[in-house]
Amino acid sequence: MSKTTPKRTILMPSVDENASIVASAKADPDARPLTKKQLQAMVPLRAVRGRPPLESKKTLVSVRYSPEVIEYFRSTGEGWQSRMDGVLREYVSKHVTRRVRKAP
Repeated sequence: MSKTTPKRTILMPSVDENASIVASAKADPDARPLTKKQLQAMVPLRAVRGRPPLESKKTLVSVRYSPEVIEYFRSTGEGWQSRMDGVLREYVSKHVTRRVRKAP
């Protein structure tokens, strides 16, 4: 049976307590309140977490390569898939330009 934790309640300060907290914060030189400009510049943490979006998204496919090809690229160390992608991309760029030249 799973255990559930009771939902925590947040107790908000009263108006007087809040005024006291704000006055203390303003009096402390190391704890300055944020300016309106700083508050407007804030973004949710979810928006900046993780990998930045790619300019050109890659497509996930399942491909079968000969064992020799995989063995070679794996032997080059970490990042072998990216190197393999680079080799294929170079091949495509060379052959696309040839195709364009041959077109009437």
